[in-house]
Amino acid sequence: MDKAEAKKRISELIKEINYHNRQYYILDKPEISDNHYDALYNELVALEKDYPELIQSDSPSQRVGGKVKAGFREIKHSKKRLSLEDAFSWEEFSEFNDRVIKLLGSEPEYTCELKIDGLQIVISYEKGLFKEAATRGDGVVGEDVSHTVRTIRDIPMSLPEPIDITVSGEIYIDTKEFERINEEREKAEEELYANPRNLAAGTVRQLDPQVASSRKLSSFIYDLIGSKAPKNQKGIFEYLNKLGFKTNANHKVCKSCDEVNKFIEQWDKKREKLSYKTDGIVIKVNDLALREKLGETAKSPRWAIAYKFPAEQKETIIKDITVQVGRTGVLTPVAELGAVQLAGTTVKRATLHNADEIKRKDVRIGDTVIVQKAGDIIPEIVKVIKHKSNSKPWQMPQKCPICGGKVVKVEGEAAHRCANKNCNTVKLRSLSHFVSRDAFDIEGLGERQVKQLLDAGFIKDAADLFSITKEQVKSLDRQADKSAENVVKSIGSRKGISLDRFIFALGIRNIGKQTAIDLANHFGSLSKVKNASIEELSQVEGIADVVANSIHDYLRSDEGEDLLKKFKSIGIKVGKTKKAGGKLSGKIFVLTGTLEKFTRDEAGAKIRALGGRVSSSVSKETSFAVAGKSPGSKASMANKLGVQILSEDELLKMI
Repeated sequence: MDKAEAKKRISELIKEINYHNRQYYILDKPEISDNHYDALYNELVALEKDYPELIQSDSPSQRVGGKVKAGFREIKHSKKRLSLEDAFSWEEFSEFNDRVIKLLGSEPEYTCELKIDGLQIVISYEKGLFKEAATRGDGVVGEDVSHTVRTIRDIPMSLPEPIDITVSGEIYIDTKEFERINEEREKAEEELYANPRNLAAGTVRQLDPQVASSRKLSSFIYDLIGSKAPKNQKGIFEYLNKLGFKTNANHKVCKSCDEVNKFIEQWDKKREKLSYKTDGIVIKVNDLALREKLGETAKSPRWAIAYKFPAEQKETIIKDITVQVGRTGVLTPVAELGAVQLAGTTVKRATLHNADEIKRKDVRIGDTVIVQKAGDIIPEIVKVIKHKSNSKPWQMPQKCPICGGKVVKVEGEAAHRCANKNCNTVKLRSLSHFVSRDAFDIEGLGERQVKQLLDAGFIKDAADLFSITKEQVKSLDRQADKSAENVVKSIGSRKGISLDRFIFALGIRNIGKQTAIDLANHFGSLSKVKNASIEELSQVEGIADVVANSIHDYLRSDEGEDLLKKFKSIGIKVGKTKKAGGKLSGKIFVLTGTLEKFTRDEAGAKIRALGGRVSSSVSKETSFAVAGKSPGSKASMANKLGVQILSEDELLKMI
């Protein structure tokens, strides 16, 4: 085949493969077998290899590119991307409808669409070819995620018309794919993803497009600008379909509020049967000219609102109550449930927190209970609706279920603990905490690998990790030569660490990330923390007497002193911290819900850099609660206590 013939054949193959991609990924009507598809794709790749100068930007082979450098280029949106006002009841929607009628003089038609629980994306095309894709960001500027969005099979690389257009929609991951990925992580003893939305958002923000390609992301597109826009939302869907985009078929034009109400009730019952997660209904004025007349506020359009479904609740049976042992020896009771589909995932377990919580709710083995997901994320027992006949109140075991050590309840605490300092599970959890992302951040060492190192006798404490060899790591199950080498390199690169991360890594009881940061900011060096009296420790803002005692006792214990000496002898360098200051000094923030411009960890780091503190719970001392998407109970508590609630945009302006 000469160059001219190759060029013609490449164009034919691109057209044919793109057609079959649409049939398979968008219309769910495949016309050829997987083997036939692979043959076409392989032929295309072979021709492009022989004639690299003929590779086209919309070729299916170009969906996966190389890694991008750390950080994302910013893209300014051609039009501000507003967030929708939420309605949590029919009364709140009625108030919205009254405002619309007042502005228009009559009740309009509404388009009702499923609110897809995904990541909002904005995609631009130039002369019909994919140009770039960005996250919503702060509504004005988003992150360039073109490299991962290219890998999504139902997003076309070229359009049937050579037009300049920008479309927006949601990137999501379906429930089966979410469960498949979590099952793989569970087998590898890695931390599970909280929900499909977080997984989708994290995948889109991957630096390596190969990772994104390995996870089956999907899209629903629902809006467009830059072309000759149709007259209404129904027309927008029809035009998007014509251009080859995947839209959600579950939408309806409603001519009255009664029809809107019926649509909401219908999908509140049917949503659990969907293959993807939806948390509400988006209700939009159908006519675009009327939208123009209604306009928008600084935050939200006046012509649309998101009706949020109440937390889904299900009835199930408590088959057993088991006990988990944490890194500080705390015993946590867990309800083993009859499997139930809830908020898009299969729920089999729910934490019961502690013995006091079990007593308060009077939870017993064999009970029929109502379970829900708090914030659509964490399974929880709402209440008992029926006791099993002859059931008895549950009691915390007197011996550790792992090592058989004595279980004690410290006065003034709700928790029960294993008193055996040599409990294998306590050691395992403590070491797994030590290597975790927020501590020493040792790549390639998860709980599975740490357990194998312990079982093999290669390590006894955290300091021993810095002496393990490539041969020792390679001898572990499922460790290849290269991965073993990478683990040892990662360990060697972590001999220098900031003071706050070092304190957090020690796993001292009652010491979380924020407390570690507060200690580092107040004292500045490890020696000053170690030599501080209980009174001096108690003077640190946010540190109560019980926390001060935990720090003081650990750093002066034989265990603590021996470990610090070992760290010093092997060359661990703990940095010093300059006292934080800035315009947020003295302010306490609570972050709740999902932020879109940055992660909650990143937001917390920015707040702390300006002298503020980040707390995990709302109290009267809280200065601000920052509410992202699906904020949950913390926002309700902030309202109850009169704490000012900030949007993500308001936080950005503040910092």
